[in-house]
Amino acid sequence: MTIYKMAYAKTQLASLIKEAIAGQDVVIARDEQPLVRLVPVEAGPTSSDRTGGDLEGRVSLPDAFFAPMTDAAADDWGL
Repeated sequence: MTIYKMAYAKTQLASLIKEAIAGQDVVIARDEQPLVRLVPVEAGPTSSDRTGGDLEGRVSLPDAFFAPMTDAAADDWGL
C-alpha cells in the first residue's frame, strides 16, 4: 500500500488514477491520517447490454393515463 499526502495527490491525480487502474493500492492521507483509497470502478452493464421488456405483463396503465391533460391539471403542473 502506498500512501500519498493530499498536496501531492492534488497535483498528481491523473497518475494516481493510472496506478489504481493498474492494480496498485493507492491511499491519500491528510496529516498522516489515511482518508481515502482509490479503486477502479467495476465495469457495469452498458446500454448495449441491456434489453427491454423486463416489466412486460407486470405493469399496466389505465386508458385514462394516455388521455390529454385537462387545462386545470396543466395549470397545477405549471405547464
